[in-house]
Amino acid sequence: MSLAAKALWIIERNSDQPISLIDLARACGVSRSHLAHAFGSATGVPAMKYLRGRRLSSAAQALAKGAPDILSIALDAGYNSHEAFTRAFRDQFEMTPESLRERGSVAGLPLTNPIEISAGAAMPTLHPRFEQQGRIQVVGLSATISFEDTTSIPAQWQRFMLRCEEVQHQSRDIPVGLSQAPDAEGLFRYLCGVEVASLEDIPPGLEAAVVAPGRYAVFEHNGHVSSLYETYATIWNEALPEAGCTVADAAVIERHNAGFDPATGDGGLTLWIPLSVGHDGQ
Repeated sequence: MSLAAKALWIIERNSDQPISLIDLARACGVSRSHLAHAFGSATGVPAMKYLRGRRLSSAAQALAKGAPDILSIALDAGYNSHEAFTRAFRDQFEMTPESLRERGSVAGLPLTNPIEISAGAAMPTLHPRFEQQGRIQVVGLSATISFEDTTSIPAQWQRFMLRCEEVQHQSRDIPVGLSQAPDAEGLFRYLCGVEVASLEDIPPGLEAAVVAPGRYAVFEHNGHVSSLYETYATIWNEALPEAGCTVADAAVIERHNAGFDPATGDGGLTLWIPLSVGHDGQ
């Protein structure tokens, strides 16, 4: 069973219990960052957003059937007050719980249905190599991304490459992507950039990031860049657990290969997954 499938089972089995991302990660035996990546890359939805959607959808169905006590419904959905539940319910469905109860139907509402992860086509077995990475500095274009809108990343790269030559003090001409550890809502900062020897003279509109020295599990992605998230899903859900790795809450590094063609997306990348000290499976 993949990590994402295990997390889905735990969510469905305990949907009436208080669950945080840390609780879910602990139940799956991995770090918070690892679980967030595994769930998001496999389902395309942040874990906590899915959990919230499932709870509110169950609440909506109960209200449509005429449940008399809204506070009890709110408590069952994990909310401590009628007010907090109403805010979340309105954000999800654009109506109040009382309005839905009067309406008596969930027809047309954006309910969150259970996700089923199918086996799909088998991915090749991925085996990492382990490397120590020194401190690096990167300057580039940064944006906040969700697992639901990773399709925006290619356009972000296109915008950065138009400005790449503005970056001063470049130490390597191979582009680098940095994915910061996701927060509890599955949001993370993604930076398209290049490594630099100095953080002086950063062009307006671009940002700098510093990655501390650390130990990494390094994976090869040799296919087209469009299939990158299939490789990520396999790494997070299968390869890292099989290798006995504990993931650190630090940035994932994507390094384009020397022969990578930004116009076609061919040429491959290496994916550097940060590890906790002493937890690289060796």
